[in-house]
Order: sequence, then structure tokens, then C-alpha cells
Amino acid sequence: MNEKIGYSTHQLSPSSWNRFEECPRKYWLSKQKLPKKASMPASIGTIIHNSVEDLCNINLELINTNKEGWFNEISKDIFQKQWSKEKKTFLDTPRHSKWKDELYDKSFQGFMGAVNILLSKAGLQIFSTSQVSYNSWKTVQKIIIANEGTLVSECGRITGRLDLLISEIKEGKTIGWIVADLKTGKPPTLDLDKKVSRQLRLYRDLVELNNPNHPPIKVEGWYSNNQKVYVETGPSVINQAFEAWQKMSPSDSPFQATPNEKSCSFCEWKAWCPSWWIAINDGIFKPGKMFRDEVVKLIRFDKESAVALFERLTPDGDKGKLQNSDHRFGAFLKDKSLEKLVEISKNKPDTELYLGSIRFDGKTAYLGDWSEIIEWNPLQNSKI
Repeated sequence: MNEKIGYSTHQLSPSSWNRFEECPRKYWLSKQKLPKKASMPASIGTIIHNSVEDLCNINLELINTNKEGWFNEISKDIFQKQWSKEKKTFLDTPRHSKWKDELYDKSFQGFMGAVNILLSKAGLQIFSTSQVSYNSWKTVQKIIIANEGTLVSECGRITGRLDLLISEIKEGKTIGWIVADLKTGKPPTLDLDKKVSRQLRLYRDLVELNNPNHPPIKVEGWYSNNQKVYVETGPSVINQAFEAWQKMSPSDSPFQATPNEKSCSFCEWKAWCPSWWIAINDGIFKPGKMFRDEVVKLIRFDKESAVALFERLTPDGDKGKLQNSDHRFGAFLKDKSLEKLVEISKNKPDTELYLGSIRFDGKTAYLGDWSEIIEWNPLQNSKI
């Protein structure tokens, strides 16, 4: 297990491990270089993480720290630059919903929540960021051992992205290290989610493996929304990770699908996987009540009134082939969905379609910026 073999053809990360456990086919599809879907929560997480990194790395010698409000000013400047950068990336992504500028203030508060946790870990009693001085932020920078670094096992098989490795300070002295993972989502009500717990322990295990002479190590999840720190003390998961790595070896053929309501509902690769659609048609789980996904063909489309008539297609075997049905439904379209259907009706009017996140109000369907229209194209062999 510790044999040094260089970087392997595939690596296990906490996210890929979770995906494989949710559904092996989902993991396999995620490795096929299909167009990724941008999401607002993920983008906000990126903005906050990158803003924390930039703020931790600022060169205080180049800043007028005697100016009143200097810290808040530079924090806002850093956050604004990251917001603009991520917004461009989001909008340049082929698959994306509407960018929500109205989340700016809440996201900035999340960023400052992470900053407040850092200040407290440095042993500073600061009740407002307007009180941050040159010396106080220099104290924060001194406890940071690593910031947004890549963790890799010696053999190259297991990897992870470390948010922060800092010195644990007690009465002004270093007593150990803290592996900190910054979380920007909804905080837990009681205990950490099992997947988050495993992720934190894997980061800790990798730090310990890569630093044989390490001091005592504590692992923590920092939730920026409520500024709470959750300590994880569970056992090592490194052996489980190596076992999972073996099962995740690349294959030209799709891995087995394990469709279920939870994993399929939030799968961004459904347009390339027939199994979830078969499961719905077989009654293994039900489609959503308000928001649904469908596999259809276009029957009629009136661009002027932005109304379309679709026919639901049903599975024909397990390879993604489809057959007609008697079930039809009309839908009102607007924004990106309307633009996409105009394009499809012009260039490929007979193509089979995956419709994602259709909003149903009774029997009336609506597609807008929150929805997706993608060609139905199940994969039976690896594209890479």
C-alpha cells in the first residue's frame, strides 16, 4: 500500500469517493469529460474559499494599515474581484442556471464568518473586523502552515484539497496542528454528516501520512454561515480509501447503475444515463411533484407564443433506446430554455431530449432559467 509507484491512472478524492458510493454509474459518467453543470451554491463556495486564500496571503507591507477601515476595505475588494471572476466562469459554462446577484451580501457575510473563525483560532479577542490591525492580521498569518494545498498520498492514489493547516495555539504557544476544512453550506443541526466526517478524517490521515513526525493533529469543519467549529475525532479511513480506489479503476464499459430517488434527483449526468428513466417507468421511485425531469420528443413548438407540446418517451430495453407513448404535455418556455428550444427546433427538430427541472403547476409545465434542455445521448462506452 505504501509502495511508491508515481501517479496512477486514477485518483480517489473525497468527492469522487462519495459519488462512487452514491452510484457507480454516476461516478463513471463524471469521468467521461461531459459538460459540467455550474451551480450557484458551488460557485459561492469557490468565491468564499478563494477570498479567504487571497486574504490570508496579502502582503501587509504593501498596504496602508494605518488607514481607518483598511481591513474591511481590502476584504470587500478581494471578495468583489472573486465574485466577478466566478460570475464570468459561471456564465461561460455551457450548462448553467441564472446567476443570482441578490446573494452577494449573504455570501460576503459567509466570507467574513470564515475570517472571524480564523481570528479566534489565532487567539485574538476581536469583536468587529474594523478592529483588525497590522499586528493582529500578522498574528493570523503566522499560524497558517498551509493554505489551499493539495494533499496526495505517497503512491499518488489518494488526494484531497486542504483548505487550511494551522498551528493550534494555547496561551500563546503552539500545542499541535489543526486540519481545517471550510464549509459554506448549511450547518448541521447536531452531528456532522457522515460524508463530511469521512472527508475530514481522510484529510487528517493524509497529513499524518505525509508528516511522520507531526505534532498532535485535530481536524475541524468550519461552517462560515453560523461561525461554528465542529471537531471530528473518528478513526482513520485511509484503508477504506485504498479499498475504494481499487473498485474505481477506469473501465471502457459503464459501471453498474444503482438508481434511487436521492442520488438520481441531484445527478447532473442524467442525460447520458438511461437507468434513472427506466427506474421511474418501472415504479422504483417516483418523479418529483413540483419539479420533474422527462425524456421527450418535440411534437409542436410555437416560438411566438413560447409554447411547446412534448411527448414523453418510454424506455425500450436498458441501453437508452426509446419508444413512443400516448402521454403528452404542454409547456410554457422563457429565457434560456426558450432560446435552447428555438435552436433545437431549427437544427435538430426530431432529436430525443432530456428536460431537466420542469416546474409543474397542476397540469401546466414551465421551463426557464432553472431548467435544462439537452439531447438524450446515453453512453454505452467510454469517451476517453
